[in-house]
Amino acid sequence: MRGWFPACLRVLVCMLFSSAVALGLAQASAPQATIASSSSLAAAKRIVDAAAQPAPPWNGPRTGPRAQPGKHVVVVAEDLRNGGILGVVDGLLEAAKVTAWNVKVFDAAGKPDLRLKMLSNALAGHPDGLIIVGGDAHALLPGLAPFAKLSIPIVGWHVAAKAGPVSGTPVAMNVSTDPLEVARVTALAAIVQSDEHAGVVIFTDSNFRVAQDKADEMAAVIRACSGCTLLDVRDVAISRAEELMPGETRALLAQYGKRWTYALAINDIYFDYAVPILTQAGIPNDAMAMLSAGDGSESAFLRIRNGTFQTATVAEPLNLHGWQLIDEMNRLFEGQPVTGYVFPVHLVTVGNVGADGGDHLLYDPANGYRDIYRHIWQRP
Repeated sequence: MRGWFPACLRVLVCMLFSSAVALGLAQASAPQATIASSSSLAAAKRIVDAAAQPAPPWNGPRTGPRAQPGKHVVVVAEDLRNGGILGVVDGLLEAAKVTAWNVKVFDAAGKPDLRLKMLSNALAGHPDGLIIVGGDAHALLPGLAPFAKLSIPIVGWHVAAKAGPVSGTPVAMNVSTDPLEVARVTALAAIVQSDEHAGVVIFTDSNFRVAQDKADEMAAVIRACSGCTLLDVRDVAISRAEELMPGETRALLAQYGKRWTYALAINDIYFDYAVPILTQAGIPNDAMAMLSAGDGSESAFLRIRNGTFQTATVAEPLNLHGWQLIDEMNRLFEGQPVTGYVFPVHLVTVGNVGADGGDHLLYDPANGYRDIYRHIWQRP
């Protein structure tokens, strides 16, 4: 991340954690503070407002190796029912047409017993490269090892807690925004929207390290807000959200009633199945605000646009990330290092959802990334 926004965010985070050690929530290296003053709330608002601005000009790579046509790449997706994963796969398929690569997609459908099977099926096709989308690199190690043994390069999207090479695995690049900054912006937006009076429930999936890290970060920021209350953190498997979220939502309404005013989640998909229950229960739209720390799905854009509970999502540039995956893979094919590029965090709200989503209901930055990648690859 570059520029003043991440630096400003780090300054505010320092302010947020003055009581963190006493609460046992902050990381050992984090300074300590609470949000308790109008000045700190104003600082939070500046960060939230900055994250809601249009994407800056492209600050990613502009040079790299030419793309050689004819490569065979396999993609193992965690669950194509997930809007974020589907958006990334659509983007990489679009980019692969430019590079003239053959891509085959395998869907694990969110089922643990299918993940390794899909990797095995993908390997059987003798690919030149592997892209994993939405899985957990460490959990998938047994299935990744045969690819590494054959020196088949591997890149992924949202497969670890941090962007960049994934330590302890053969994944050369995890394409992602900064998960902790995504989490902080989401929690700060809830604090700003509630004027420091949010009663918060957080939804996460402990099967994925990145999801748990985001949830922990959101919890820390909310607990550092003196006027906010962290009511609950619910561990709900994303793959079972359709099955579990109706019951979870009813139980939370029964337990917390009007105290529950804000729902934060590590993914928009939780809200797909919570909203119908809130509607059935007669909860007014202005009595519950939902904010997601990823991914910026079509349904999230619709809810924000229509004023149906959801007020914000930190939208990932899903299509762009698909193009970046192809570029990172191309660099590995040519024996060059990955770029390590991390796209800036972007918050979609009712104030910018029309400009960001347009008719496509997808955050697609107007920074010319497609033409830049075509130029890098020397493809028309």
